[in-house]
Amino acid sequence: MTRAFLVVIDSVGIGGAPDADAFFNGTLPDTGANTVAHIAQDTTLRLPVLDALGLGAAVRLASGDATPGLDTVPTGAWGAATEVSPGKDTPSGHWELAGVPVPWDWTYFPNTQPALPDDLTALICEKARTDGILGNCHASGTAIIDTHAAAHMQTGWPIVYTSADSVLQIAAHEETFGLERLLTLCKDLAPYVHAMKVGRVIARPFVGQDGTFDRTPNRKDFAIATPGSTICDDAQAAGRRVHAVGKIGDIFSMRGIDEVRKGSDRTLMGHLSDLVDAAEEGSLTFANFVEFDSVYGHRRDIPGYAGHLAWFDAALGDLLPRLRDGDLLIVTADHGNDPSWPGTDHTRERVPVLVHGMGARELGLVAFVDVAASVADHLGIAHTGPGKSFL
Repeated sequence: MTRAFLVVIDSVGIGGAPDADAFFNGTLPDTGANTVAHIAQDTTLRLPVLDALGLGAAVRLASGDATPGLDTVPTGAWGAATEVSPGKDTPSGHWELAGVPVPWDWTYFPNTQPALPDDLTALICEKARTDGILGNCHASGTAIIDTHAAAHMQTGWPIVYTSADSVLQIAAHEETFGLERLLTLCKDLAPYVHAMKVGRVIARPFVGQDGTFDRTPNRKDFAIATPGSTICDDAQAAGRRVHAVGKIGDIFSMRGIDEVRKGSDRTLMGHLSDLVDAAEEGSLTFANFVEFDSVYGHRRDIPGYAGHLAWFDAALGDLLPRLRDGDLLIVTADHGNDPSWPGTDHTRERVPVLVHGMGARELGLVAFVDVAASVADHLGIAHTGPGKSFL
């Protein structure tokens, strides 16, 4: 019996999505967006471990774009995956990688102020027991906290915002508003928002005072349930243990999940390292590293994104030699977030599929759902969803 490790480096797209012209940042279509290639073209990018697995080759396969510094002959199996779900967001990408494409169109709040319909605003006030809310617009999470934190702490009104994603986010101070109160508010709102086909309600707690505020690791996503069984459900149904690292448990509403380990990306790497050493035979570990997206991609920070890729590459280099014979590790992504692109939204891109544990070969252009089918094939379990194994 063998183990599988499915690692999603959030937003690390490689360009070339055939339908990028149907997705936008403001009025600009995502045609030509390429997270990895544009970082490599803008700054010195050295990722020896990821490139040996096939990252540079996958970028060139997906888009044909130049990848300065990423030119190693791959020693892993590599390909590029194309998404079919009608979204470029976290749930769409993760669900489809897990074998369940999204069968509906998401609801997005308009980029107006106010952004929310009056009845939803009234419901938030009712659930929060306040006379109003702050924000009520599209915004960057850190920027809107800086703008409204003082008023929030004075009035007790929650800071409510959205983005080009199908999401409702609520920020509140952990001490003056209360962490449990914030989590309860988001949990109580989730059924109403999900009925609108809005994908997630996200609690965004923060701390600080006197103009210096920081978001804490106590974020929690309340995601709409998947419309079908995922690879996590399949593994659990087969009696296998499923470990979630990062926000995977939230994204999948804890369906098919046995254990969740959370924290910052560096903490999550420690959790993944522990599981490489100790996870049970036959188990599935599903990990998400989110700071590529939330800290660097949305903020259009090219040097920061490049530095985080280099950190991940070095940490991955420490993990790979400790995998057991027969283990399968797949590194992929859920969407793009090109830090060179105008706007702050995700970008519609293909994603890399980099595989350790099946030798050196080109996988070609594959589907997101093929990742789940391949994990099931490796674990020797029945797979209920679509997809074709590339093993």
